[in-house]
Amino acid sequence: MSTVLEQIEQQIAKLSNKAVKKNTGTIRSVADGVAKIDGLSDVMYNEMVQFPGGATGLALNLEADEVGCVILGDVSQLKEGDEVYTTGKLLSVPVGKALLGRAVDALGNPVDGKGPIEAKETYPVERIAPGIIARKSVDQPLFTGIMAIDSMIPIGRGQRELIIGDRGTGKTTIAIDTIINQAKINKVGLASGDPSFRPVYSIYVAIGQKNSNIVRTISALEAAGALDYTIVVTAPAADNPANQYLAPYSGAAIGEWFMENGMDALIVYDDLSKHAVAYRQISLILKRPSGREAYPGDVFYLHSRLLERSARLDGKGSLTALPIIETLAGDVSAYIPTNVISITDGQIFLETDLFNQGIRPAVSVGLSVSRVGSAAQIKATKQVGGKLKGELAQFRELAAFAQFGSDLDAKTKAQLDRGARIVELFKQPQFNPLPIELQVAILFAMQQELFNDVAVGDIVAASASLKDYLIARKEALLTEIREAAKLDDALTAKLKTATEEWKQSYVTAAK
Repeated sequence: MSTVLEQIEQQIAKLSNKAVKKNTGTIRSVADGVAKIDGLSDVMYNEMVQFPGGATGLALNLEADEVGCVILGDVSQLKEGDEVYTTGKLLSVPVGKALLGRAVDALGNPVDGKGPIEAKETYPVERIAPGIIARKSVDQPLFTGIMAIDSMIPIGRGQRELIIGDRGTGKTTIAIDTIINQAKINKVGLASGDPSFRPVYSIYVAIGQKNSNIVRTISALEAAGALDYTIVVTAPAADNPANQYLAPYSGAAIGEWFMENGMDALIVYDDLSKHAVAYRQISLILKRPSGREAYPGDVFYLHSRLLERSARLDGKGSLTALPIIETLAGDVSAYIPTNVISITDGQIFLETDLFNQGIRPAVSVGLSVSRVGSAAQIKATKQVGGKLKGELAQFRELAAFAQFGSDLDAKTKAQLDRGARIVELFKQPQFNPLPIELQVAILFAMQQELFNDVAVGDIVAASASLKDYLIARKEALLTEIREAAKLDDALTAKLKTATEEWKQSYVTAAK
């Protein structure tokens, strides 16, 4: 008996009789994933609100007599009159290397069936971007493995380069190729044991896509051996708009952990057009006034506060962003495309016409630009590809003009001929990024006019033959180019000999 009394006394002693301050309110109405709440007087913007049944919400509309809150989780259990309370916390997601190789939702919960994620840290989903003093200029290359981009529209670590084009022009393919290329570079670099090597970890954020497309992307990354260095954040089309709105910010928070811990990361937002649509949906349900194209007035701030979080930090790491925007009928002057073009440091524009002609990747040389430019390019690429962009732009202009004129002088014909060969040389199959040293060797062969007597239709086969020849017989030379990152006289002579040897064997084989 005494033991029972002792236990009761112990429990009474533990009892706290202090008043606990809780800011509570009641649900006035709940519909379309949004709750209108009465009585939450002390709630803050973007604060997490706890609903019955374990669902959480995000306070987005702070009005005089009610709070508009988007609900993250199961809405079906909630009803009018339910009690809710504030948590005093910002929405946070797990971060760290434990997420590599995993697929998570907008709140960082695993969705790949591989068990729980043992993350030691969390970061708030919304964070203020680094200031100007903390940033460093972008001058380290981030190789995409796509020859047309690395030679003419170079991307640097810490840059924000927009990928823009119509539906089905290969925007996602360019982003996936870039992720696969980082994994290939990581494997070579980490195997070399070089202490100065910095791997690039990738985050792929899928917004408003079909589940089947997301699975296909994950399968492509897995097949290429890139999933081990990649985190996939998913907010599929079937998800509620609140999750689609939050997913890119969660991805940015995961990327910031790498950046702030002295590592380099790459984040792909696929795509921000659907992100803006999800935000418009939330805003219209919250009865916010709509502006141009029915988007709310702060839709520019929506994307600018996201993309400003990408940077190269002084004394730390970098976060490179590749946002994707889908245009309608190539209209880059629409509201969301112009917004994101003005926020980013350049764009890769993909043309439907080029794609339909079989020129893939369908990069438009005239409309694509990198505002970081050759600062993020290795010297070897500048040496062999410096004039390519001008030559290709000139070719496009001449080709349009040549359609109308039948009599062309020898110089114009030669320019058209060279342009056609460069276009063929830049054709590349998907999920097959090229190491930078191979790109340099192929462009060097083009510069040395070794492709001039090859029929235009055979250029793709000839460049594949050169690639195979160099990998099989000149591995030491390729390693030398990669490590030197510039072509001195001795290296140029070796490369000239190697490419000429290939040409002789290719001509012999053709006979």
